[in-house]
Amino acid sequence: MTSLNGDVAWDDFNPREYVRRNYLFRHPDDEEILSLVRDHFSDHFRKSSGRVGSGIDVGAGPNLYPALALLPWCDRITLLERSLPNVRYLREQRDSFGDIWDKFWDVLCKEEAYRALGADPRVRFREAVDVRKGDIFDLGRRAERWDLGTMFFVAESITESLDQFRLGVAAFMTALKPGAPFAAAFMENSKGYYVDGRQFPATGIGKEDVRSALKGYSDDVCIRRLGTPDDLREGYTGMIVAYGRRDG
Repeated sequence: MTSLNGDVAWDDFNPREYVRRNYLFRHPDDEEILSLVRDHFSDHFRKSSGRVGSGIDVGAGPNLYPALALLPWCDRITLLERSLPNVRYLREQRDSFGDIWDKFWDVLCKEEAYRALGADPRVRFREAVDVRKGDIFDLGRRAERWDLGTMFFVAESITESLDQFRLGVAAFMTALKPGAPFAAAFMENSKGYYVDGRQFPATGIGKEDVRSALKGYSDDVCIRRLGTPDDLREGYTGMIVAYGRRDG
């Protein structure tokens, strides 16, 4: 039986265990993703006004580095998350995030716009971030739209249904204003994952699935597969990063 997003006990998710297993060290694949996203946003805003009003990280989970990647570029950042334990974790981290995230900030600071915020971005993070409890699939029913967006390891990591994966990507893209720059990351061929002894679902997707899901939302998109056997953690075959601009 296919496990759908609504079947999952997301309030049993343990964010601290997830962070300990995935972000205690800076893995090469995360560093490469963060570098690509950093350069994409920096290049975009160098050619435009340099700042927008609002950004969103959809399905933030306990991962702070997508929000850090948004930090120089928008006045307000919404972290949208369904799981109540993750929401609580994010609100704690908003007030003063742990030093585990400093090594990810160091990657971003190779670009001047990030360095300009200083070696410690905690004050700016606290001022900018708003944590909201919400479901990705409700985004299309909201009137609100954002100027900039990220979605990391979400649409393929909340369901075993390819159709629901596509709906998740569509919900993310629909939440963005025309012309909004975006970045999304996906696990390739994920078999699902365990957190603190509990199993969570995933959809086994590849580059062409990502391309198909984005069709109609962005003609200006770069899709890259990352990862070598030495870089990878158990349970997937690589990572896929898509970045570009929402069609106008």
